[in-house]
Amino acid sequence: DMMVKEEIEVYDEPVLSQDVEVSVKQERECSQCDKSFPSNSLLMRYQHQRTHTGNNPYQCNHCDKAFSVKYGLIKHQRTHTGEKPYQCNQCDKDFSQKNNLIRHLRTHTGDNPYQCNQCDKAFSRKWNLIKHQLTHTVEKPYQSVK
Repeated sequence: DMMVKEEIEVYDEPVLSQDVEVSVKQERECSQCDKSFPSNSLLMRYQHQRTHTGNNPYQCNHCDKAFSVKYGLIKHQRTHTGEKPYQCNQCDKDFSQKNNLIRHLRTHTGDNPYQCNQCDKAFSRKWNLIKHQLTHTVEKPYQSVK
C-alpha cells in the first residue's frame, strides 16, 4: 500500500484532496495466488506464472529437478556444489542463500520485524509470529486430545 495525493475536479477548479490511502496490490498480485511483487517487476510476475503452468525450462544437470526461473536453478545447484556466497560480516558464517543471511543477521542486531497485531510481542521469523498468533485464537489446533 502507498500514500498518494488525489486530484479532484470541483467546479472546474483542480483541488488537491487530503492524503488518500490507495492499495496498489491489484497491479502487483499474481492472478492465481496471493503472491505479490514490486510494481516494476513485470519480468518477475511473468516468470512466477510458470509455477502455475508447470513450465520448468531450467533443468538441473545433477539431478531430475527443474525450475520455472533461472535463479531457482542457481540456488538449487548450490546444494550440489556446496557454494555459500553470502558471508556474515559479524561472525564469518557462510550461507548459500541471501535470505538465510538476512535472517541470521537478526541474531546479531536483535531485529524482530514480525509484530503481533494483538499484543506487544515481536519475532525475528515470520513462522514464529504465525505460531504465536494461534495463542490468541479460541481454537487450539495443536492441542492434544485426551
